[in-house]
Amino acid sequence: MALKIAIGGDHAGFTYKRMLTEVLKSLGHEVLDFGPDSEASVDYPDHVHPLAKAVVNKDADFGVLICGSGNGVAITANKYQDIRAALCWTPELAKLAREHNDANVLCIPARFVSEDVAKEMLTTFLKTDFEGGRHQNRVNKIAAC
Repeated sequence: MALKIAIGGDHAGFTYKRMLTEVLKSLGHEVLDFGPDSEASVDYPDHVHPLAKAVVNKDADFGVLICGSGNGVAITANKYQDIRAALCWTPELAKLAREHNDANVLCIPARFVSEDVAKEMLTTFLKTDFEGGRHQNRVNKIAAC
């Protein structure tokens, strides 16, 4: 099933963003690119906030954020009530983020994972369904208000 995927990050994630955009397109997904458009230094919140809003507003099915460590983009995205951004560095963590946490944004630390691992995390994240059940009750308790 074709999905609409929002992608963005910062200058440290630019190369991976470009590469993962091609992976997504080759899988038949529509890509909404929230930047940046080069490796020139940027402030990641300028790209994360619009991406998170697109996921919250259901203009995108999922989001993918890439920065050097993955931390800044994850922290920023998780400021939104309906965002569950998961910082992952293995495909197993990406799978669990979807299965157990119903994560809707995958955060990738470009400086700490290979391109192959990033690709595998992305495809695993997108093909994994939320298990619900006992996990649904926990996810329901995440919101602060």
